[in-house]
Amino acid sequence: MKCKYVECLKTNFFCQLGVRKPSSQVNNFSLLIIDILLKSCILQKVMKKHKATISIYLSKRKARLSLLNISEIVHKTVLEYDEKCTFSGSVLVQRAEEVYLKEGYGYANRSECLPVTSTTRFGMASGCKIFTSVAICQLVENKKLEFDTKLKDVLKVPLPNFDEEITIHQLLTHTSGVPDYFDEDIMEDFEDLWKDVPMYSMTTPNDFLPLFQQENMKFSPGSKFSYNNSGFILLGLVVEEITGQVFSDYVQEYIFDVCEMTASGYYRMDQLPKDTALGYIDDVDMKTWKTNFYSVPVIGGPDGGAFTTVIDLTKFWNGLMNMKLLTREYRDELLFPHVESGENMAYGYGVWISKEQGEVLKYLIFGFDPGVRMHSSVNVKTNIQTHILANAEQSVYPIVLSIDEFYADERV
Repeated sequence: MKCKYVECLKTNFFCQLGVRKPSSQVNNFSLLIIDILLKSCILQKVMKKHKATISIYLSKRKARLSLLNISEIVHKTVLEYDEKCTFSGSVLVQRAEEVYLKEGYGYANRSECLPVTSTTRFGMASGCKIFTSVAICQLVENKKLEFDTKLKDVLKVPLPNFDEEITIHQLLTHTSGVPDYFDEDIMEDFEDLWKDVPMYSMTTPNDFLPLFQQENMKFSPGSKFSYNNSGFILLGLVVEEITGQVFSDYVQEYIFDVCEMTASGYYRMDQLPKDTALGYIDDVDMKTWKTNFYSVPVIGGPDGGAFTTVIDLTKFWNGLMNMKLLTREYRDELLFPHVESGENMAYGYGVWISKEQGEVLKYLIFGFDPGVRMHSSVNVKTNIQTHILANAEQSVYPIVLSIDEFYADERV
């Protein structure tokens, strides 16, 4: 993080405490960023010097939150978004059968001024990798595959430069080392992919193979974690190879239908059903916007791009946790922290796992595409489910943090 920006964050933080004047370079949500940074080395010296002041501030903040309900908290957070790029999306907060918040904000279609509701469909981006993982686990449970099966033994496509020791487990955990068609370590804009390859030509998992199948390995299989989209394309092809079904048809039959996720599916961008939000890409400086129609593949697949609603996300997590999709053994295998992916973060099979003091705190999925942002999680300490789907390129984490903070003391 650049020193100049850190100084802006510190200035804005102390503005909140009444110690300094506000910084015009940082919006109100830098305070939420500071909440994360409080435990990091970046502000340790500042914390030590102003420990008493910070302690008073945190106590007042907690007291202030307790006077509000979750609807007011989220509404307040949404209102604090930058007015040049406001939050647009759907939020659902639920514990068991009790719904605490189910609300839509902004427009699903700006041109027609159609509002977002709790039943609006949104793109999931990479959040739907968990469906691919569930599909693979179902095949393993049914003895049609094993986690240590080598890719070369189950997928009959030419991969001339791939290591022959790559396993299904490694593909599921982003530890395979296969070349990624969208390598997030060196690429920033997903939209750039479709300058040379027409997005409308990407209609099946097999269509993605030419983007990476002749490339060299990134590293030896199993040697480290590196997020990888191509690995999940390969897993989708494995599902098709074993079942003889189109990948999206398999997910529809064995996941969506089983969980009664009636508003979810892999829809073509040029054939979106009713109540589907368009994704928007804002140019704040030019004060213009465009939809993401030409910025993502025309239809989603094993690595991302399904559509769903916040209500259907609840149905999915309930189905997974209550063993409608997998037996306890394979559900636990999917949710097991197989590989560390960062400080207090691990990765299972298609799912991120947040930890606190070495114990699992939350299972979560999230996704980022042009015009798409999403977060969906189950907090195992509070049993709170938080689902946020958005159709604009504005971070959903201020909302996530406000919800987590509100329920932090409600451990079950």
